[in-house]
Amino acid sequence: MTAFGKLIRTTAFRLTLVYLFLFGLFAASLLGYFAWNTRRLITDQITTTVNAEIGEIDDIYTRRGLRGLVFTIENRALRPGANLYLVTTPAGQAVAGNVGALAPGVMSKTGWSETFYRRLDDQDRGDHRALVRVTELSSGFRLLVGRDLEERRRLFKVVASAAQWSVLIVVVLGLGGGIFVARRVLRRIDAMTGTTQRIMAGDLSGRLPVGRSGDELDRLAENLNAMLERIEALMNGLKEVSDNIAHDLKTPLTRLRNRAEEALALSGSEADYRAALERTIEESDGLIRTFNALLMIARAESGHASGEMDSFDAADIARDIHELYEPLAEDNGLTLRVEADSAPVRGNRELISQALANLVENAIKYGQPQLALTAPGAEPQAVIPAEIASILIEARRDGEQALLSVTDHGRGIPEADRKHAVERFVRLEASRTLPGSGLGLSLASAVATLHGGELRLSDAQPGLRATLAIPAHTGEGLAPSNPIPEPTPA
Repeated sequence: MTAFGKLIRTTAFRLTLVYLFLFGLFAASLLGYFAWNTRRLITDQITTTVNAEIGEIDDIYTRRGLRGLVFTIENRALRPGANLYLVTTPAGQAVAGNVGALAPGVMSKTGWSETFYRRLDDQDRGDHRALVRVTELSSGFRLLVGRDLEERRRLFKVVASAAQWSVLIVVVLGLGGGIFVARRVLRRIDAMTGTTQRIMAGDLSGRLPVGRSGDELDRLAENLNAMLERIEALMNGLKEVSDNIAHDLKTPLTRLRNRAEEALALSGSEADYRAALERTIEESDGLIRTFNALLMIARAESGHASGEMDSFDAADIARDIHELYEPLAEDNGLTLRVEADSAPVRGNRELISQALANLVENAIKYGQPQLALTAPGAEPQAVIPAEIASILIEARRDGEQALLSVTDHGRGIPEADRKHAVERFVRLEASRTLPGSGLGLSLASAVATLHGGELRLSDAQPGLRATLAIPAHTGEGLAPSNPIPEPTPA
């Protein structure tokens, strides 16, 4: 398709033609009304003048008779720019006036009419048009008084000429403006089309150009760019998960196979087989939990869980998590405390509970306080202060946000590693000796993002404070407490 063909097919150009037609129709109607109204005003002026003059002449005829009538008509006919006058006998013979010829039948009927005429003193012998009134005098004589319509014709010609030029100017400017607007829109659309073609070719980093006008195309481009950023993030996440599954899950699967092979090769008794099967089941359960965690993260990041929203108090979740994990914390020599104030939120209760459970499990696993050494090479101190050997679960409202935080006094996470720590399957160097899959913080971050919030990692001096910041809910009708889901491997 040629450039001109693309241009005339654009919506902007077609809209310009429609508006041009409507504006031309409006301009023609306006000029037509002006011409008609001007014609009416001139006609009214002529009729008023002619009626007044006929009244005067009739009065003269009544007082002075035919001689006075003829004298008056002759005098008025000699004036510059005089009206049309004609007096005829009852038989139709001209008696006085300045009209040399009329259209047939004009003098035979009284009243108003438009007619062609010729003056007695005309040299061009051409016919002119006039508006005349014929009246019958008392003695049967007929009197014609009229006015030439040349002035009206000239005015109409001026209006018609102005209308023609106006329409021509409107068409030229309208087409020029339409082509300018259409080319401008077409350039932007072509730029968007080029970007979309690069994106379809696999370059997800392409973005639609956004101008400075803030018009509807800029708003569309901004929304599409936001959508592309989301798609790119999801695609990168999918690629990352695929890579991580290929690398991080290969080890436990290999270990599972080796244990099964070892059991077949070395085990001879029923107890040995049972132990090998139990280890295989335990390893399989860990893999299943890992896949469940990945599925839950995918649901949260894709927004598929956003439809399962309820209104509830985050303080209830904090108390339930405390009750569930308090025995586990005690087994690890830690005290699990809870401080919960009312913090209503609207969200997916299961996901928020799972996210908080992951944070608590991480705190129990990695939040063991480091024992202070009395001297180089000396044994660690046996007594740890109670405020250090504890984990605090908090739920409170802070302005427009509901905060669910877990604070421990363990190793913590260096500030430089905090952004990296929320990625899937990421395990920092200090935690590689402990069991886990590196998905706990990833799930918590995905859940916070799903609810329009964020996961904040900060220094507890010592230790780590992990906080789920979620928009608070101001509505009524909190949902009842639900059972806490099984924790996801951290």
